[in-house]
Amino acid sequence: MSMPFYVPPEQLMKDRADFARKGIARGRALVALEHDGGIVIVAENPSTTLRKISEIYDRIAFAAVGKYNEFDQLRIGGVRAADMLGFRYSRRDVEARSLANQYAQAIGHEFTSGVKPLEVELLVAEVGDDREGDRLFHISFEGTVIDEDGFCVLGGDADLVSARLRENAPADGSLSAALKAAVAALAGPDRTLTSDDLEVACLVRADRRRRFERIEGAAVDLLLA
Repeated sequence: MSMPFYVPPEQLMKDRADFARKGIARGRALVALEHDGGIVIVAENPSTTLRKISEIYDRIAFAAVGKYNEFDQLRIGGVRAADMLGFRYSRRDVEARSLANQYAQAIGHEFTSGVKPLEVELLVAEVGDDREGDRLFHISFEGTVIDEDGFCVLGGDADLVSARLRENAPADGSLSAALKAAVAALAGPDRTLTSDDLEVACLVRADRRRRFERIEGAAVDLLLA
């Protein structure tokens, strides 16, 4: 009887992390930014059919970078979990925190025990009645949950985009200023991104049940003008 091939746990985890990072780095970055009117989420995504940003529930949005088929399955699972909780109890009981923890458990399990780790990073965002109530939960490829403050960047070049965003903070608390800052951080000094290159959505701080809105085409151009 042959002995199974032994790999030290530290090396196994390092190899899995490197594999996931390389897969995520092949995608384009995504930025979420709080402003006075809510939260704006901006992704570099020229596709008109595949979405990186989606609605999960009344005031909760989902965004992701990485392998589309993997994060879309997670999105669908989150929608079902939120719908079931809201139906059984109350719509106000559905919170981004609990959804982020569920995603973290699923991703962490695949990272440690699955055939291969998921090549995804997720954002679960919730808009509050004021800026103190806004939540940005960043779930990494190994299942770590990070409670971000003010803004969140996902993707392979997240450190570079974050540095640009800190250097060019929004001039005021308006949606237009936040969108301009996010697009400038994604584009960098050598490129120009137009509405055709972007997917933009907002969680709006408004007195209504559903807060998720998409901003497309001419509306994006007007805000960037």
